[in-house]
Amino acid sequence: MTTPVALQRLIPSDMVERGARPFDPPAGLRDLRGRGAVQPLTLANGASAWLVTGLEEARAVLGDLRFSSDRVRHPDATQPAAPAPPAGERTDGTFVFMDPPEHTRLRKLLTGQFTVRRMRALESHISDIAVRHIEAMTAAGTEADLVPAYAQPIPSLVICELLGVDYADRAEFQQRTAVALNSSTPPDERRRAAGELYRFIRELVAVKLADPGDDILSGLIHDADPPLTDTQLTDMAVVLLGAGHETTANMLGLSTFALLQHPEQLAALRADPGLLDNAIEELLRFLSIIQMGVSRVATEQLTVGGVDIPAGATVIIATPETNRDPRHWDDPDRLDVHRPRTSHLAFGHGIHQCLGQQLARVEMKAGLGELFTRLPKLRLAVPAEQVPLRNEMLIFGVHSLPVTWA
Repeated sequence: MTTPVALQRLIPSDMVERGARPFDPPAGLRDLRGRGAVQPLTLANGASAWLVTGLEEARAVLGDLRFSSDRVRHPDATQPAAPAPPAGERTDGTFVFMDPPEHTRLRKLLTGQFTVRRMRALESHISDIAVRHIEAMTAAGTEADLVPAYAQPIPSLVICELLGVDYADRAEFQQRTAVALNSSTPPDERRRAAGELYRFIRELVAVKLADPGDDILSGLIHDADPPLTDTQLTDMAVVLLGAGHETTANMLGLSTFALLQHPEQLAALRADPGLLDNAIEELLRFLSIIQMGVSRVATEQLTVGGVDIPAGATVIIATPETNRDPRHWDDPDRLDVHRPRTSHLAFGHGIHQCLGQQLARVEMKAGLGELFTRLPKLRLAVPAEQVPLRNEMLIFGVHSLPVTWA
């Protein structure tokens, strides 16, 4: 099965690398602004695709089930010679790459686990996690790399809580997760860690089958009729781990970097903490860390934004640019924590819209709120141009963020 990473590697580099303007869409995307919301794109393997840069056009694609997410039955431009699709129902649990009705069943089961009660119960717990890590940083000195010391552990520990990882196993879980999801890890070591993490989660599934608790995995085991297989449960947990850890960790790191580089916006936020919810929505829109991996395949000839898309064509959503659509936002390239809240595509749209988006907002609110409240002198410890960017990754962010608060 193809992955968003495989597709992104075929995108021209000037549409992925942000360079000297780390908070703006890549130059190749910015140059397309005003030339049409749907444009043809030639990938590095010579295949043709269609690039969507307009907000409404992207919503039209993501909301139309005739644009498929199923890369087994509808291979994209990375798989020109894919084998014949299976005749029966899929048996894996990677629901993000499924269409209804297979997607519907698995998504519904997960939606039932992301209850308001569970999210509210996590709020104070997430704040406690943030405070503990701030205290650990300050106890160790006056400088830290905010990515491993703060941005990564918060969502990792929250995922532990959601999946029901035993306290005695959380250090091992975090270590394996950090290696498996770290792009700077040598490929062989990363593959080995990913395999170990998959086995860890499969063993966790076995534990929950024998002794269920009050967690998402146990809920999936209890509520599914017919029961989910071990493979489906493991795949679904792995999807939650990737979606819930990688995105939030990078948003915390990059949001901190952005606010430190926009001191007038940070000052406004510190002067009025009530702006935090608004600021989070603006940061989600402004930073748009999901780069060029969101795609669909047209199952028939379709028209989007006045452009005819042939059957079988790959359509790529340029999220960093759709969230800067000047038809929908005034001065879209400006970070403005006072900007009225409007809908954006940071969490997608349609049936595949991120089901953990409320949890992500809670994590960002606790993470950013505690950080800037408890470290009022927080600033970069290196020049901004020395902060290493995750240009090569599907999820944009920073590899490290050296900060000081002395």
